[in-house]
Amino acid sequence: MNPVDTLARPLYDLRISVTDRCNFRCVYCMPKEVFGNDFQFLRRDELLTYEELARVARAFVHNGVEKIRLTGGEPLLRRDLERLVALLRSIDGVRDLTLTTNGSLLTLAKARALKSAGLDRVTISLDSLDDATFRAMNDADFPVARVLEAIDAAAAAGLRPIKIDAVVKRGMNENAVIDLAQRFRSTPHIVRFIEYMDVGNTNQWQADEVVPGHEIVDRINAKWPIEPAQPNYFGEVAERWRYIDGAGEIGVITSVTQPFCGSCTRARLSSDGEVFTCLFASSGFDIRARIRDGANDDELADIVANIWRARDDRYSEIRASAGATKKVEMFHIGG
Repeated sequence: MNPVDTLARPLYDLRISVTDRCNFRCVYCMPKEVFGNDFQFLRRDELLTYEELARVARAFVHNGVEKIRLTGGEPLLRRDLERLVALLRSIDGVRDLTLTTNGSLLTLAKARALKSAGLDRVTISLDSLDDATFRAMNDADFPVARVLEAIDAAAAAGLRPIKIDAVVKRGMNENAVIDLAQRFRSTPHIVRFIEYMDVGNTNQWQADEVVPGHEIVDRINAKWPIEPAQPNYFGEVAERWRYIDGAGEIGVITSVTQPFCGSCTRARLSSDGEVFTCLFASSGFDIRARIRDGANDDELADIVANIWRARDDRYSEIRASAGATKKVEMFHIGG
């Protein structure tokens, strides 16, 4: 029987960060004043190899994982990522293999290579269609047009359905909501609006900068009526809303105002081999040491099961009473 945690939550999703490096400096994740040119990222020898990542993934699949998402940092900065995709695709039991990217390196050739290796679909980050706003948010002077090209490349390669993630921060891009919804209405793509979260310790998060999910829904509903849609599966992070006129759907992720800890089925593996059981965790379990000490596959599966059985995380439900807590940075474990 697959393990459940102390709150009876099953293990279904694994998010693998393949690198801690990113070519963007998004203000809500890796602010440039902290992650400047002198910041020390992980050395190559500290990273799990693709073969080691696949071994850990296999241990998670043994314990119930069916969905694997590759993240970063920016995962496409890691060379020959399609080789890892092929290794993961070969694991019996993986039903959904996905990638989250900022789109900066997702050319048509790369998208086709990833699809050929076995990737099912992609999620691409795009916080605004206004070029000045987007450049300010990514703080790398990267243009909107290049991300739109990446979305087209992913679609042409068959990496569908494409999800487009937008973090909404008051005072920066709340006016982008309608523009993004309009751009991708009547397309197969799904825009997901994400409440600005207090991930890590460096983004200077303030509660009054959160645009609540209900406000996002109200803005869109006032222009194009929408109605709730049923989740696709237990533990889906986005609340689904469907356009009444049949023009597709949007998603809203409300980790701050409407936490979904009770249905969270996700574990995260950092690129240097730490297992985290919450996006807001303070520490992880070093599985790299066990691998390099010679643990066999059965032992790795047992380690994963024991980590999950001990899990009691529910940070978003107790945020108000948690106080000042040191949390792992999102670039280290993926979103």
